Amino acid sequence: MGAAHLIYEARWLLASVVLATWVVLKIKQYYRLRHFKGPFGTGWFEIWHGLAYLSGNSHTKFKEATDRYEPIARIGPNELMTTSVELLTHINGARNRYTRTRWFYIAARFQPNRDNIISELDDNIHTKRRAQMAGGYSGKANHELESSVDTHVAELVQLIRTKYCSTEIKTNPFDLAKKTQDVALDIISHIGFGEPFGNLRSDQDVNGYMKDAEQGLNALVYLWGFGLTELVLGTPLMHLLGRSDKAKTGFGAMTANTRRIISKRLEDDPGMTKGSDMLASWFRHGLDKEQLVTESIVQLIAGADTAKLQAEVDAAVQDGKAPPYPSVVSNATQRQLPYLWACCKEGMRMHPVATNSSQKKVPPEGDTVIVEGKTVYLPGGTNVGYCIRGLNRDQKIFGADADYYRPERWLNEEDPKKLAQMNLVHEMHFSYGKYQCLGKPIALMEVGKTIFELMRNFDWSVTHAAEPWKETNTGSVFLTHGFLVEATERRSVF
Repeated sequence: MGAAHLIYEARWLLASVVLATWVVLKIKQYYRLRHFKGPFGTGWFEIWHGLAYLSGNSHTKFKEATDRYEPIARIGPNELMTTSVELLTHINGARNRYTRTRWFYIAARFQPNRDNIISELDDNIHTKRRAQMAGGYSGKANHELESSVDTHVAELVQLIRTKYCSTEIKTNPFDLAKKTQDVALDIISHIGFGEPFGNLRSDQDVNGYMKDAEQGLNALVYLWGFGLTELVLGTPLMHLLGRSDKAKTGFGAMTANTRRIISKRLEDDPGMTKGSDMLASWFRHGLDKEQLVTESIVQLIAGADTAKLQAEVDAAVQDGKAPPYPSVVSNATQRQLPYLWACCKEGMRMHPVATNSSQKKVPPEGDTVIVEGKTVYLPGGTNVGYCIRGLNRDQKIFGADADYYRPERWLNEEDPKKLAQMNLVHEMHFSYGKYQCLGKPIALMEVGKTIFELMRNFDWSVTHAAEPWKETNTGSVFLTHGFLVEATERRSVF
């Protein structure tokens, strides 16, 4: 008898062995995290976890879980989600042995077989790459950083003034979400390459970069939801499904354009001694040509009470702290405006841009931690994620009105320890410790300057106050559109 015949005869026995093995492994997997409670079925299957991503509403799903099973909820057979500040600071600390979770972070791989500063799992390589890139994100190695931001903030103001202003005889709503995307992409491309993509100048999505990025982020939801990130992004399938450099629009065109700019820079200046932008800084700190391409793409993609805010902005102009129009407020000045930054912090708290759980893997030997005064053991290999919405609306930290927008909470808190905890939560918008986002200084500069100048130059109203915008949670960031507003030119303060 042949082997095939023997296998056929024993098919039911083999099936029983396979089934029994699967059951034993499932029981073992359930047992190791049995002390952590979560929604029905999460200890056995990934169904709840996957459906949370596919719902386009994972931030609220995760918050519901952590609210009910706080401070650590089980959201999958090997996944935990927490709102504990002390646990999150411990996990991301510089000297711990937690690492990034492969299934989650491989989704940030934009080129086949090439990791970047976000997708890199090896801590030693990641630490070295951070050291090589840090200077490019600071004003020390990038002397034109702030002036580049100013250029495009001023372009945004001019675009609104010349094309989108409403008047007493004409209402002209426009999508502010789209315009803020344009200014962000122009700023980061200018800082990165020494030349902007030109979205604001042309008032359009040049080469369809943003459209393609949104399509990619929407596709990412399905990869996470169905557990396909490893299959699609960790195998040769990425070569077949990824964007070609020969494409005339979208992500492929962005990659080709990035490669063209870098090649031209290296051809004209092999040592990149003449520039002071990100590319020059990164090259001088050891990144090769292909690493420059990879990291450049990453940084391109990653990129109340209004009366009080208006009064603070106007006072800064009238007191000479901010230069007259058309100049843009300096970074040093805008960082010293307390109510402006109370509004910025409260806005980020209520509606974080990033929605991902930033999962980290517990070291193989496991870890014993103290959470809310209790000793908790985390088995090795467990994935621990961060519930952003739950933490930012935690009533123990932000008070009983944590679900409401109130900038004054950042100014009137009298307990220094509680205020420090609030600020620590704010810091975590940009991750923490050894994983903190290198682009944080640029992001905060851009946010502060843009809000200051928009408030200085225009009065604002929301066109559809009941439903101001539409958004989708892609599992990593919100895609926001249809944020229709009306801007009326202010002539009293310049």
